[in-house]
Amino acid sequence: MKLNKDNWINTIIENIADEVSDRVENPSQSEYKRFVGLEEFETGEFKIRKCSSTENLVSAMKLFKAGDVLFARRNAYLRRASKVDFDGVCSGDAIVLRPKKYLQDDILTFVLNTNKFWDYAFANATGTMSKRVKWRDLAKYSFLLPSPTEQTQIAELFQSIETAIDQAEQQEKNLRALQNTLSNGLANTQPTLGNLLNKKNCTPTNFGGVADCIEKHDKQKKDVSRFIGLENIEPENLNISTWGNIEDGTTFTKRFSKGDVLFGKRRAYLKKVAVADFDGICSGDIFVLRAKEKKILPELLPFYVSAEAFIQHAVHTSAGSLSPRTKWKDLSSFEIAIPDLKTQENIFEVFQQIQITLEQIKTQKQTLKTLKQKLLNEILG
Repeated sequence: MKLNKDNWINTIIENIADEVSDRVENPSQSEYKRFVGLEEFETGEFKIRKCSSTENLVSAMKLFKAGDVLFARRNAYLRRASKVDFDGVCSGDAIVLRPKKYLQDDILTFVLNTNKFWDYAFANATGTMSKRVKWRDLAKYSFLLPSPTEQTQIAELFQSIETAIDQAEQQEKNLRALQNTLSNGLANTQPTLGNLLNKKNCTPTNFGGVADCIEKHDKQKKDVSRFIGLENIEPENLNISTWGNIEDGTTFTKRFSKGDVLFGKRRAYLKKVAVADFDGICSGDIFVLRAKEKKILPELLPFYVSAEAFIQHAVHTSAGSLSPRTKWKDLSSFEIAIPDLKTQENIFEVFQQIQITLEQIKTQKQTLKTLKQKLLNEILG
């Protein structure tokens, strides 16, 4: 692709997009059924892929329309600015941007995902513990805007990369569906998993019988450098790929250790479950779950926690309107039947093979995303 940057126009964000401040006072009673909170944003994604329901939302929310771009103004280091292809409402911690009519659909999203822009956003964020970017600063970001013809060429290039990423994601989705099916069969009072399970090798118990909820707090945050918030746990992904640095400031004090299972107790329907691969600090809205090793293999615990039956138990025992939360005493009562440790080892081998294949697909996706970001910075950065 040949681009003539000599003809590009120097401009600023407010010349190509407007901030939209329309609000919905009571989303649960409105025509809008989809809600995008900060948890639904994904770092480096060009579009919002997930949303939740407005069913229980009674506080005023910002309104967006299909084609708008949502910019997560809190915690700019997470690099979250994505286009939406549906109407809905969003958190007040998102700035709703509407591209002007003469702009090619995706160019605003591309500009907001360059390294140059994120350096600018982070430098202009204000606040102490949870820094935010204001529209007045976002609006003044300066960049070179390609000609209309070149905007189309650029969009076509990135669409081809997005298509390859979508294909890899479909493969990942199919494998996760298989993993979920196996997990759902496992986390049951009458568990099933091929010929590996039967009444003779399974013992009835409850979740509290196989796991502890760790409530250890450390205000000094000794010997740890990273923290995890709910936004750092991706739905239906057991691996942690992002985190915050404690030296940048955090109010979190709850400790977790490598190998612990982290479960988002707020809005449990988001299915935020991850295995910690380092020691750190996490949000109080995260349960730190630790396997009782005489009862269950630590490596197998996350597959019980991510099972649909367990998630639904957490959802049904949650209380609160805007941000429903579940409690440990309710989670601990979830009834299951646990096989003996030898059988658990055989079961884990099955899940391990799925995890290995998922990691290979993840590597493929990351290679494509790295290419996308490199080209984005070279063209528009």
